[in-house]
Amino acid sequence: MTRSEERLNVGSERQEAGRVRLRKYVAAENVTQTVPLQRAEVRLERGPITEENRGAAMSGPDLKEDEHEVILHEERPVVEKETVPVERVRLGTETVADEATVNEEVRKGKIDTEGTDDTRR
Repeated sequence: MTRSEERLNVGSERQEAGRVRLRKYVAAENVTQTVPLQRAEVRLERGPITEENRGAAMSGPDLKEDEHEVILHEERPVVEKETVPVERVRLGTETVADEATVNEEVRKGKIDTEGTDDTRR
């Protein structure tokens, strides 16, 4: 008679658990910045004729039409965009050790005796 039993052989196998995809997309956002600007404004200056400036005031013709022109300047905002690299991103994997508890029923063959004579030697 041969008594047999099941033995539990527990190991592991490698299988696909999922997929990860790294996708780059472009998103737009509004950026608001305040830029200081300067501009020239015309200012009319009037002053009395004094003894100190009388020579300059009287150096021209007595009465005639005349015109003076001043060029006014102003600053305006200028926007320029540039693309600069800011970060490298890659997908990588790492192996993480873990444990799993296996609970499985195994069958064992048992031997029993029966009979009328119960003498054992």
